[in-house]
Amino acid sequence: MGENHWEEGNQDVADETGDPGDPGLLLSALRPVRAGNGFEEALEQILQVVRLGLVPGGGRLPAERELAGLLGISRVTLREVLKVLQDQGLIEARRGRYGGTFVLGRTGPADGDELRRRVADVDLEDVLLFREVLESGAAGLCASRGLDDEGAERLRGALAATHEAPLPDYRRIDTLFHLTLAELSGSPSLSARYATVRASVNDLLDCIPLLVRNLEHSQHQHTVLVEAVLDGDEEAARAVMREHCAGTAALLRGFLA
Repeated sequence: MGENHWEEGNQDVADETGDPGDPGLLLSALRPVRAGNGFEEALEQILQVVRLGLVPGGGRLPAERELAGLLGISRVTLREVLKVLQDQGLIEARRGRYGGTFVLGRTGPADGDELRRRVADVDLEDVLLFREVLESGAAGLCASRGLDDEGAERLRGALAATHEAPLPDYRRIDTLFHLTLAELSGSPSLSARYATVRASVNDLLDCIPLLVRNLEHSQHQHTVLVEAVLDGDEEAARAVMREHCAGTAALLRGFLA
């Protein structure tokens, strides 16, 4: 999507061999990610490893090259994932002969516990599934029915607004983009139901951090989606939207499930 205005500095993580907990359990928990959402799915899997205690507090994660190989991602992508976990206070990079990437022990309530309590009655899987059905349906309808000039301009404008959004406003403007797509589907019932489910999704998203890599990836998917809709390619529009929803779902499961 070109140069962005959310850039975060990357930080190298020590690549030392250490004791990665139970190797058998790790091998069963980590698997190659799908091509479409590599960053999000890798983050989900490593979060699961940490939350399940497969590497206990004070224990070392496997070396970078091994982790990247297990997940089927580049070491650049892996370092971005580990940077997120370090920023969230879940791991710590230590350098030197006995260095490596260490899981930190939990010393108190995690940030966001209050928000998690607010959405405790939300069925995460149901919300994510319903969202995917509505969003992929809306994308397919927009592509198959076609948009008039006014509708196409509205969609392009909503997309452009997400590219220009400052980080604190991104989720609000991203919501407007998705609501615009739902409205342009031509189904008032779909649009109304999507507004309701999006409110639940936003409550869940408020429980997790904004991740620059994920936003860049989402912006690329938005662009491909709009191109598919304007080209009248229903199959591609549905596929891109399903992949887009799957990326968000992976992050939410990783942080909240």
